[in-house]
Amino acid sequence: MADAPSGTWSADALGGGGTSVRTVTLTDLLRVPLHRIRLVGAVAAVGLLAVLGYVVLMPSAVTASAVVAVRPVVTDAFTPSGAAADRAVNMNVESGIATGTEVVQRLAAEGGDPREVRDALEVEVPTGGQILRFSYTGRSADEAVRNVNLAAQTYLDVRRTMYEKQRAEMLKRYDESIVEVDKQREILQRRIVSARDGSLDAAIAELGGTNSQLTQLRSARTEIAAVDVNPGWITQSAENVLVSSGRHILLYVLAGLLGGTLLGVVLAFAWESADRRVRSVHDGRDVTGLPLLGTVRGGLTAGGLFGGGGLFGGRGLGGGLFGGRRKVMDADIRYVAMAIAERVREPARVALLTTREDPTAITASLAVALAAPGRDVYVADDSGRLERLRTAVLADREHLPAAVNSARPLVPKPRGTDAVSGNGVTGQVPTRRPSPYPVGSRPSRDPDATLTLPRTSPDATASGLGTAGTNAGEVPVGAGGVRFGTWRQRVTTGVVLFNAPPSEADERGVAVARQGAAVVVVEQDRTRHSDLRRLVERLRAAGVTPLGFVLTGSGRG
Repeated sequence: MADAPSGTWSADALGGGGTSVRTVTLTDLLRVPLHRIRLVGAVAAVGLLAVLGYVVLMPSAVTASAVVAVRPVVTDAFTPSGAAADRAVNMNVESGIATGTEVVQRLAAEGGDPREVRDALEVEVPTGGQILRFSYTGRSADEAVRNVNLAAQTYLDVRRTMYEKQRAEMLKRYDESIVEVDKQREILQRRIVSARDGSLDAAIAELGGTNSQLTQLRSARTEIAAVDVNPGWITQSAENVLVSSGRHILLYVLAGLLGGTLLGVVLAFAWESADRRVRSVHDGRDVTGLPLLGTVRGGLTAGGLFGGGGLFGGRGLGGGLFGGRRKVMDADIRYVAMAIAERVREPARVALLTTREDPTAITASLAVALAAPGRDVYVADDSGRLERLRTAVLADREHLPAAVNSARPLVPKPRGTDAVSGNGVTGQVPTRRPSPYPVGSRPSRDPDATLTLPRTSPDATASGLGTAGTNAGEVPVGAGGVRFGTWRQRVTTGVVLFNAPPSEADERGVAVARQGAAVVVVEQDRTRHSDLRRLVERLRAAGVTPLGFVLTGSGRG
C-alpha cells in the first residue's frame, strides 16, 4: 500500500486527495485547432495558393477518345462467333498492337517525343467485347483529336497490312502448289500419249487424281483470295465537341484547400504538444493543483476589465452591443473578490502573480470590487504602473451599481437659485471648512497657553510608510477607498494588493507573497503549462501557500 504524497496542495479539485479523472470530449479536441486558427488558416492558404499556381502555370490537358470495333478475319464475315465474342479475336494481342512501336512511331512522326506519345496514349479493352477504346491526352483539343484519330487509323492500317501480308503468303504457297501439280499433270499427259495398253489405264487414273488435286488447290486459293482482311472499323471518331478536360480545376482547388486544412490541423496539434497553453479550468487545476477562485471572461488588458479603457469600455461597443457581456464580467470579478475576502483576514497582503502577462487590469478590478463594500484597499506597484492602475480604477468605478458607488449619487443634486440673477444653477452648494478650534473658543494671545491642533486621519499621521496613500491620492469607491503607492510605502491596515511583475522576468512577486498570500492569475489560451508549473514550483519552494488561481479571458494563444 503506497503512502499518500506529502504536500500542502491536493491534485483533487475539492482538496480530498487523489487524482481526478476527466473525460476528453470532442470539444477538447476542437479547442486546439480553433485557438491555433491562424496557423491552420495560413497552411490552408498555402495549399490553396499552391494548387492555384499549378492550375494557372501548368499547361492544360484535354483528352479525346475514339472507338474501334475489331472483327475476326474469316471467310464469312457474318458467321456468328459464339457466346464468347472476345475469344474470336485475342483482344490482349490487339491491345498490344494498338500501343505497339509502329503506332507510336507514326504518331511521333507527326511531331512529338515517342516517350510523351506513349504516356499520352491509352487503350482500354472492355471485358467480353471486341472493342478498343483509344484515349489521347494532349495540350490542346486539336492535338488530342488529331492524334487519337490517327492512332485508331494507324492501328487499323497496321492490322490490315499484317492480314494482307499473311494472305499474300498463303496465296503464294497455293500458287506454287498449283504450278507443281500442273507440271505433274503435263508429265502424265505425255506418258498417256506414249503409253501402251498395260500402262495406259494406270496413267489415266493418276491423271484424274492430279486433276482433282489441282481443282481443290484452285478452289482453296479462290477462298483465300476472297477473304476480307479488313480488321475493323472506327465506330466513333474523336471530335472537338466530345473532348473532355483532363484538369478538373474545382476538384483541384477543393483538394488543395482540404489538404492544407488537414495539414494545418496536424501542425496545430504538433505545435500544441511542444507549446501547451492553458485552455480550460481543468488544465489550470491539473497544472497548479490549486483551487479555483473564479473565472473572469475578459483578457488581461491595460485599462481594466470593467472600465472604458478595458476590454469592453463604457463607450462604443462596451455600452451598446456588448452591454450584457459587460455585466457578466462585472459579476465574475465580484465573485472572485468574495472568494479572496473569504480566505484572508485584515490586515491582509495579497500578491497577484502571473507568468509572463501583465496583471494590471485584474488588479485594478479586484481593488474596486474589494473596496466597494467598505474596505480600505491599498494597491502597491514597483514597476511604474501606478498611473495605469489609477486610470483603470477610475474606469471600473463607473460601472459599479449606483447603490454602492459614491461617485454616482442616487438622488440628483438640488437646483439652487442665484440670488443676483435669479437664474437656476445646478451644483452642490459649497460649505465652509470646519474650524479646528472647539466651538465657542477663541485663540489665546498668551504664548504659554495650550495650542489645540486639528484632528487628522490615520493615513495622514502615518510615518514614512503611511504617506504614500496621501501622496498618491485616495479614490473613493463605494463605501471604501483605493489608495496607490509602492510596496515599501505600504500601509499596515486594510487589504494590500501587490501588482506583481511577471514572475519569469522578476522575482519580487514571489518574495512579496512570502509576507502574505498569493493569487495566481492564469490567462486562458496564453499562459503556458511549463511557465505555470514553474511558478507553482517556485512558490512551493519559497514556502508560499497560494489562495488559489483565477482564470481570465481568452488570449488566442
